[in-house]
Amino acid sequence: MSFLTFLPLCLGLLVILPRPLESLEPLTMGAIGFGALGLGTYFKEHTYCRFTECCDDRSIPGNINQLRASLERSLFGQHIVAQHIVPALLAHFSKSSNSRKPLVISFHGQPGTGKNFVAEQIAQALYLEGSKSSYVAKYLGQADFPQAERVGEYKERINREVRRHLRDCPRSLFIFDEVDKMPSGVFDTLTSLVDYNAFADGTDNTKAIFIFLSNTAGMHIADHLGNLMKGGKLREDTRLSDFEPLVKTAAYNLNGGLKKTTLIEAHVIDHYIPFLPMEKVHVVKCLEAEFRRWNRSPDRQIIEDIMSSSISFDRTHGLFAISGCKTLEKKVGMAIN
Repeated sequence: MSFLTFLPLCLGLLVILPRPLESLEPLTMGAIGFGALGLGTYFKEHTYCRFTECCDDRSIPGNINQLRASLERSLFGQHIVAQHIVPALLAHFSKSSNSRKPLVISFHGQPGTGKNFVAEQIAQALYLEGSKSSYVAKYLGQADFPQAERVGEYKERINREVRRHLRDCPRSLFIFDEVDKMPSGVFDTLTSLVDYNAFADGTDNTKAIFIFLSNTAGMHIADHLGNLMKGGKLREDTRLSDFEPLVKTAAYNLNGGLKKTTLIEAHVIDHYIPFLPMEKVHVVKCLEAEFRRWNRSPDRQIIEDIMSSSISFDRTHGLFAISGCKTLEKKVGMAIN
């Protein structure tokens, strides 16, 4: 029996109460009202929400351990990402968290370095239905915000839809992909929604998560890493502090949705996460992972053929695959079928 069918039966219990309810004291009537409300909440949690997605711990388990395991198993060449994403989410989802603002993270790096993969893994770990959850909102730069002359309309849309999602579920996840392809200024109205301000209508924004994905600063990250490595620093020894200032500066000054944005000026982005360019060893690991995804053992000859025919490396340092691990899924699929 559905919750909507069952609730009238529960409310029907009020008919059984003694007839002269008007003779009861206001305090007693209030108790009955709160009791009915509590009864409705109880039956919703134990009937309706057992079968349908609700904004509760069952539908939003926040399985950070699952995320950690997934990143350790499937994310290659991104030690800085793994070092900071998991702790940031753990702190935000902690039962003892007293955060006064949403968690706001900005991913930066060249195509094929894992930005979309990590965002997808976060959604899969936090929500029972993953990225298909009604509490996960995803926007694509070219598809959703293609025209610079309509930036005012886009700002109103973001403001309206973010508020609606937060009213439906304070623990919503917002993913803005292709930020570098969005018009400048599109996020200006979002700043007040992710800052420390309390909403006048009582909407809670402190439990939400906002993630921005951008290719902006990808070349800066690659060039800086190449220079560090040529200077004798091991890739695995680099830290967030080696890249965060240049990522923030590039995001603010280069064309895209974050250019000259109040999001950066107001310092509401909590973490700027660099996705490092992929070296040959990382691309090979991506290819091996694709074979396993097809339930096949990695074929060394096919891997060598793909590496020699399809992977190009940067001219400046000669170390980094220009397209990272992008397109490898289709190439492996074509090779084994």
